[in-house]
Amino acid sequence: MTTSNDDPFARYARQMSYARFGRAGQEKLSQSTALVVGLGALGSVIANTLARSGVGTLRIVDRDYIEWNNLQRQVIYTEEDVRQRLPKAIAAKRHLEAANADIQIEAHIADVDHRNIEQLCAGADVIVDGTDNFEIRFLLNDASLKLGIPWVYGGCIGAEGQTLTILPGNGPCLRCVVPESPPPGTTPTCDTAGILSPIIGVIASLESMEALKILSGHADQTSRTLNVFDLWDNRIRQVKLTGLVANNDCPACGQQNFEWLAGSKGSQTAVLCGRDAVQLSFPESGTIDLKAFAEKLLPLGNVEANAYLLRATIDNHAFTLFGDGRCIVHGTSDPTEARLLYARYIGT
Repeated sequence: MTTSNDDPFARYARQMSYARFGRAGQEKLSQSTALVVGLGALGSVIANTLARSGVGTLRIVDRDYIEWNNLQRQVIYTEEDVRQRLPKAIAAKRHLEAANADIQIEAHIADVDHRNIEQLCAGADVIVDGTDNFEIRFLLNDASLKLGIPWVYGGCIGAEGQTLTILPGNGPCLRCVVPESPPPGTTPTCDTAGILSPIIGVIASLESMEALKILSGHADQTSRTLNVFDLWDNRIRQVKLTGLVANNDCPACGQQNFEWLAGSKGSQTAVLCGRDAVQLSFPESGTIDLKAFAEKLLPLGNVEANAYLLRATIDNHAFTLFGDGRCIVHGTSDPTEARLLYARYIGT
């Protein structure tokens, strides 16, 4: 323990002073495990809040690394993290451990998909959404329902955000509210609509509060509505979902058909929000030797590498390779063009 007081919970005194939480809630929290998926704008605030609150084990997962435009809203990171080209999971773990060395933090540099989600969920008491796309959210929804783990959905765009808490077997799931993933190009993105950082703080704080209620043994106090906030137009809406409780037509919670978890839905490419970049995944490739790749690509252009990733700039095209075989192709939002550039310059 790093606290100087004999009481291991001394640092949480103000939190325990809230009577409805109390020491009993803190003790339960200290024995719990939270999984935070995505460490961008929402996820970095959520992870920071949960770590400082004293969750016993914090499991954080992200597939990406930090860039300059992240710093406007992803509050846990620094300019030095960008200069070192650190993966978000590694940088977040370092900063969170510096804030609270008394908890266990597990960092995973991974693209969450149907092959690894159940392993990542193992032992978790809550799943908290820090992602930016519905494919992964539907996957989290499936995993939550199958494994019986509560999860908290949250999303932001522009100055608007929304959040919903899903308790398996007790109320509607995400697919009751959003039956299918919106087709590409039909919904606003960070590129087209932008995003203001204050809405991140609002939604991430609501998600964190819901997670703390669940982890401290107060799941009965979680919100049973879809909460929508528009900070620009000063509007708050709470959408009652009681009419969806008996929705036996829902393919997920009603019919127990977990299409996303089975891998029958979802893609292996992802257009990265606000990045003009496409991520390509190659599940069959397994772990790759980054050092060997760096030696292979060095004659073709400029290569920068660390223990977690390498960045290659070849003929004005930029590629970021990760140890798990993923590649981010920069300078395009077209998956077809990204695959062509990858085949031309990186190969198999």
